[in-house]
Amino acid sequence: MVLAIVAPGQGAQTPGFLAPWLESEEFASSLAELGDASGLDLAHFGRDADADTIRDTAVAQPLLVAASIAVAQQLGAAADVLAGHSVGELAATALAGVLPAADAMRLVAIRGRAMADASAVRPTSMTAVVGGQVDDVLAAIEAAGLTPANNNGPGQIVAAGTTEQLAELAENAPRRTRLVPLSVAGAFHTVHMEPAVEALREAAATMSPADPGTRLLSNRDGVAVASGVEVLDRLVRQVANPVRWDLCMDTLRSLGVTGLLELTPAGTLTGIAKRNLKGVELFNLNTPDQLDDARLFADTHFQG
Repeated sequence: MVLAIVAPGQGAQTPGFLAPWLESEEFASSLAELGDASGLDLAHFGRDADADTIRDTAVAQPLLVAASIAVAQQLGAAADVLAGHSVGELAATALAGVLPAADAMRLVAIRGRAMADASAVRPTSMTAVVGGQVDDVLAAIEAAGLTPANNNGPGQIVAAGTTEQLAELAENAPRRTRLVPLSVAGAFHTVHMEPAVEALREAAATMSPADPGTRLLSNRDGVAVASGVEVLDRLVRQVANPVRWDLCMDTLRSLGVTGLLELTPAGTLTGIAKRNLKGVELFNLNTPDQLDDARLFADTHFQG
């Protein structure tokens, strides 16, 4: 048995998704501490704010990382392997002990603001291409001048670039595909995010990462990285490089993962796993009334 705990990325957030968690004083206190580190009222954004407000990159990224960290603290379960999708990597990095939670929140706040600033330079976005043949999808993305910014495995590759390029892709969609515009404010993990890299690098230089205490996978190539310094360097550069979640899943498969638990707001990564990790048991942890079942799931699959 092998347990993976994963943290979702931007676009997974929905209005009020933290409302049931905030009924717990312990959770509310943890979220307030994480919010103080990021300079944001995360309880407001997780409970009261509307979809447009939490779509803002500078809000969405700290909110998602804090949600994963705080929910994982409530869960209190160890994992055999940790991974996060895009900004979720920062949550996984904190859970692996590479950075204290407060440092992870300071870093993600800078990341969110820098990526929002980069997104404001010109209109860019991202579209998921669902279905189709991988080669056909990649060829169509390249023909439109776009970047395959998230390769989530057969059945879902996310194209990113200018709104004009995305419109061209929509007009020339690959056969047997469905195009789904994502709720993001820019072309993340592409050359359009290069201006954000330097801001993140400067912030990371002030931090002292520890080596991961739990196997931690990198979005760059799916490799388990053992050096905290390298983890932090990869996080900085990943802002402008594609997310290879397909390779992370290949590693999970090779490790013999039997159970995959996705932290709040869950559903995106387990949905991808359902298509690509056949036979792996999945758990979406979205509300506190699931905690007992989630702990039993984790205990059942944790190898240690």
